[in-house]
Amino acid sequence: MKKSYRKAIDKFHKLYYDNGKKTWGNTFYFGISTYKLPLDLWIYQEIIYKIKPDVIIESGTYKGGSSFYLAHLCDAIGRGNIITIDNLDYKQRVDKKVLEHKRIRFIKGSSLDKETISQIKKILKPQSKVLVILDSDHKKEHVLKELRIYSKFVTKGSYLILEDTNINGHPVYKKFGPGPMEALRLFLKENKKFKSDKNMEKFLVTFNPKGYLLKIK
Repeated sequence: MKKSYRKAIDKFHKLYYDNGKKTWGNTFYFGISTYKLPLDLWIYQEIIYKIKPDVIIESGTYKGGSSFYLAHLCDAIGRGNIITIDNLDYKQRVDKKVLEHKRIRFIKGSSLDKETISQIKKILKPQSKVLVILDSDHKKEHVLKELRIYSKFVTKGSYLILEDTNINGHPVYKKFGPGPMEALRLFLKENKKFKSDKNMEKFLVTFNPKGYLLKIK
């Protein structure tokens, strides 16, 4: 890609991100806040249709919009359940229709807690095809620990999606400090079972650059 194209794309990316209150922060699915880039949500749809996972593990529930979106995709293909994790009391923030969806299971606690991980292991079956989406604490140390733990749940041919690798100047929010991208770089150096699938960045702008990790081994 020409540098001039890359500069134009990054300029739009920054404009869109910096106006978050009007754009990605003002994005809803069935009236529920999602805090996602719609282009990424479309990619999620393509991945889920292709992989047809039995279980999608999501760290970071917030108001449940993305959980609801994922559950509806599973409804459409007639397969899959969502395990969504958050250390805040989701019952106080999540819409009733999300709480009652039969495909969604909530776990309250840190994604790194032993109890949380134990609960997930009890839910998963040996033959389960698993997709993971990480979107909780974005500090480098936390993300690297998540990557090391949750990569083990991902089945070969499926994905581990690391969100918000765009922050800390990649190309947005330069003041954040070491975050998802920095953790991702370390993870890929030590784990050769995954590779960044650039085909999932075909819409040019993504909040998850290099974060669509395909498990190849």
